[in-house]
Amino acid sequence: MRLDIRYRSTFVYDDIVSESQNELRACPIDDAYQRLLDYRVSVIPGAKVLSFADYWGTRVDSFGHRSPHVALEVLAEATVETLPRPLPGGARPVASLSERSFLDSHVEYLERTPHCSWDDFVETTARDHAVVGGDDVVSIVLSLHRLVGARVRYERGATRVGVSVAEVLSQGRGVCQDQAHLAVALCRSIGVPARYVSGYLFTRDETSIDGSDDPVVVQTHAWFEAAIPGWGWLALDPTNQQPVGERHVKIGHGRDYDDVQPLKGVFSGAAGASLTPTVEIRRVADGGHTGFSGAVSEAMRHHQQ
Repeated sequence: MRLDIRYRSTFVYDDIVSESQNELRACPIDDAYQRLLDYRVSVIPGAKVLSFADYWGTRVDSFGHRSPHVALEVLAEATVETLPRPLPGGARPVASLSERSFLDSHVEYLERTPHCSWDDFVETTARDHAVVGGDDVVSIVLSLHRLVGARVRYERGATRVGVSVAEVLSQGRGVCQDQAHLAVALCRSIGVPARYVSGYLFTRDETSIDGSDDPVVVQTHAWFEAAIPGWGWLALDPTNQQPVGERHVKIGHGRDYDDVQPLKGVFSGAAGASLTPTVEIRRVADGGHTGFSGAVSEAMRHHQQ
């Protein structure tokens, strides 16, 4: 599936700021399941963009603006081709999680992190549901994936930044980031390496994949990947209870949200700031024209006048 993606974020400040420095993580990765065909970043007011790969392999576009300004718009446009992802076949015994070579290569995805720090309640819940999977790592991961979908209802505004996974599990409400963090914590609490994934989902409602090819306006999405010994990373989306497929576009992965936050930065000044991110996605027919027409948003148009 070939998709055009436009990620736009607009900072609007309460007053003039003298300088801002920012990092953007919006570029789809290029791997065995998706091919990056085109990508460009533009910033208004203009700024030089420096790009590099971070520790986790995610592309970072870094830029700053040192002149006084009251608004800043970042536009990242990409064309990507996605492919179906296979599912693991055959059983993987739980004992394989303890093999030294496997542990050494996945140790960073077994540790507690600020957004994936579990308590006894989370670990006990994970162990109780892992029994359903028996002696097969894949079945255990799938059981935990179903658990998140069954116990945590998607509800915008139900949580706050920094909410613990224990609270998400207890209150039974959250958004895709919360569901992904909970799935990661459940896996790690019983010794299954897992990582948080940031990306895009081509569907009108991120709680279900509707199959429509109409253009959509959405937000960035989150899911998780669990390490399966002798096979690789199994990607699952607990928000819509589906394996990750052609409608998912991966930006990057890390230990939790902090490692793949789409846009973060600092500015100099006493002003407050509001951030408005949007993502536009449309499907491109084979051989069809790719790319969006570069247009300045209404917020930036107002501040340029």
